[in-house]
Amino acid sequence: MHALQPKHTKLNSDETEEILAKHNIALAQLPKISKKDPALPEGCETGDIVKIERKGDVAEIYFRVVI
Repeated sequence: MHALQPKHTKLNSDETEEILAKHNIALAQLPKISKKDPALPEGCETGDIVKIERKGDVAEIYFRVVI
């Protein structure tokens, strides 16, 4: 991982359900990220949710579903 690359973390099934329920959304409503994206952690499969943590003046957290 490059020093400037945001941290990517694969969520487990419990965390996935919690995020979807918290935001009251379906998996299909999340923004998408390609399975071939080199930033993804090892073992990501289609349908997994990835948490992206960007640092800056304000820490930002994003969620993407792997397609």
